Amino acid sequence: MSDPHDPEDHAARLRALDAKLAKAKQAEYVKDHGDEHYSQAQLAWRMVIELVAGLGIGFGIGYSLDLFFGTLPVFLVIFIFLGLAAGVKTMMRSAQEVQRKQLAAANEQEGENRGN
Repeated sequence: MSDPHDPEDHAARLRALDAKLAKAKQAEYVKDHGDEHYSQAQLAWRMVIELVAGLGIGFGIGYSLDLFFGTLPVFLVIFIFLGLAAGVKTMMRSAQEVQRKQLAAANEQEGENRGN
């Protein structure tokens, strides 16, 4: 066992700590804009916008087809439901993407904690 009062041991530990801090600071500056942490409110707005966009596109396509064929409610209802399904599917994909990123960050943090 090493002596807890050994100055060389303290110096080595301080150098190791400085190296870890420098690495963490460098990793912080290297982050891309896409890797930025999103708050829960931003995520909720993203999902709402995806759902409304799906409904809006479905409404537009259905209404246009109904005007073209002269069958007002048929295609409108069908494409609103298809737009809703597409919006929900997109929302779920976004939620899974965020969940994967959070799990990866948690696993990375856990690995760093075990390494200490």
